[in-house]
Amino acid sequence: MMHRWRRSGDFLRSACKSLSSLRPKHNSMSPSVSGFVNRYESKGKTFEANDTELDHHHPCLGRNLWTMQQYKSFGSSSASKVQRNPLFSSLEPKDVSYFKEILGEKHVVEDEERLETANTDWMHKYRGSSKLMLLPKNTEEVSQILKYCDSRSLAVVPQGGNTGLVGGSVPVFDEVIINVGLMNKVLSFDEVSGVLVCEAGCILENLATFLDTKGFVMPLDLGAKGSCHIGGNVSTNAGGLRLIRYGSLHGTVLGLEAVTANGNVLDMLGTLRKDNTGYDLKHLFIGSEGSLGIVTKVSILTQPKMSSVNLAFIACKDFLSCQKLLVEAKRNLGEILSAFEFLDNNSMDLVLNHLDGVRNPVSSSENFYILIETTGSGETYDREKLEAFLLKSLEQGLVSDGVIAQDINQASSFWRIREGITEALQKAGACYKYDLSLPVDEIYNIVNDLRGRLGGLANVMGYGHLGDGNLHLNISAAEYSDKLLGLIEPYVYEWTSKHRGSISAEHGLGVMKANEIFYSKSPETVALMVSIKKLLDPKGILNPYKVLPHSFFSP
Repeated sequence: MMHRWRRSGDFLRSACKSLSSLRPKHNSMSPSVSGFVNRYESKGKTFEANDTELDHHHPCLGRNLWTMQQYKSFGSSSASKVQRNPLFSSLEPKDVSYFKEILGEKHVVEDEERLETANTDWMHKYRGSSKLMLLPKNTEEVSQILKYCDSRSLAVVPQGGNTGLVGGSVPVFDEVIINVGLMNKVLSFDEVSGVLVCEAGCILENLATFLDTKGFVMPLDLGAKGSCHIGGNVSTNAGGLRLIRYGSLHGTVLGLEAVTANGNVLDMLGTLRKDNTGYDLKHLFIGSEGSLGIVTKVSILTQPKMSSVNLAFIACKDFLSCQKLLVEAKRNLGEILSAFEFLDNNSMDLVLNHLDGVRNPVSSSENFYILIETTGSGETYDREKLEAFLLKSLEQGLVSDGVIAQDINQASSFWRIREGITEALQKAGACYKYDLSLPVDEIYNIVNDLRGRLGGLANVMGYGHLGDGNLHLNISAAEYSDKLLGLIEPYVYEWTSKHRGSISAEHGLGVMKANEIFYSKSPETVALMVSIKKLLDPKGILNPYKVLPHSFFSP
């Protein structure tokens, strides 16, 4: 039956034609410009978070804005307002002098241009007003910084590659930024066990390159791998593209070193697969977004690099077919299945219209597209197994069209579609992003429900890691508006909670969803989290206003 698949230079393509290829492609996106959504509000007035403008128009406010009741609201006036904690001190010249003594002048950044970048998340959605960024070179310097800041009640925000999506890695107000980018050394690698020990500032892609020379791979792969740091990955418990194969960081991180708010260094940098001595405290820091301590070193279990990697790009007519395909892939590809990603037609249209050089690999336009990656040790065996699976899926009507990449360039072009959606969304205009975990059979129902709710106000699309039940729900519009946000929230959170999902699958809570944690966690669970936070960080200086509800920390 293999004659039903044919080779055509670049691709191995299904000869079966789908009627759906006759449908016109729809593009509901219109180019627009996104904007900042953070604001200061005081006594009914709204001010942009720009000190120069404040000094000019309101000299009584200016750089002393924090002396009043200071707020930020995210998205609209109906969104959660954050009040600056008045118990936090403000930065003084003596503080800057101290930091220069321990770090050296060039590692204490006061330059406005560099601070503008560090204060703003990469989506230009969240923006702080920090006047200082510190660049420690080692754990001891991080310890000295935190010990001093704790004694002065100076709030801090840990920062790595600043690739987060929920405002977790930028200041909310004037917190001191501690960027660990200079802590970027590989400390050791054991080629027998595959255990890598490195500093928190190592860029994920650099670690992958290092391991490639050793014949190993990182268990984590993200679209932002070229700029994200492993410390930030661990602190947010990032999931990524291959969680279906390698599991989460709670399983692959064997140990870590972290510095708590008072400057204490916790050495939990074990390299053992088994260690059942007492409480496994490292898990408190995996996913806590720097709110309990700053991760400075990581020990992670890597995997041998397999010689055979295959990637298929497949078109499916409906989401039920996608679900059935996932079940069959787990059953038939089993040990070699390493990724199972999906995107809908709206996501595909967005990428085709906003990214240069991207084209749909399959001949027919469909409602859904799937990327299936296999990784194994037998090139011929693995490829034949994947081809047989695709042929069987075609005969069962689960697949309407499909291609297998013939070389690394074609594989890269396939991944470019999936990983380029976020970039395309940025170019399209304002975007409301939600990172949800849901039962696989419910994942796309929320997309359909939200489309019906919003009508023509926005373009709703869904894509993500179908293999582990993670939906990236995105609502793209010409501009941010209170009306649109009011229709989206809290509807998305309520819907997710009703269907026993999680409002954060892998992006964390940050400042965006700190007050929404009760949609996924019980009051008793949150209360225990607050107790742990207050135990490890009594003054609350570590990444304030993030992760946990603001009401617990109001003076």
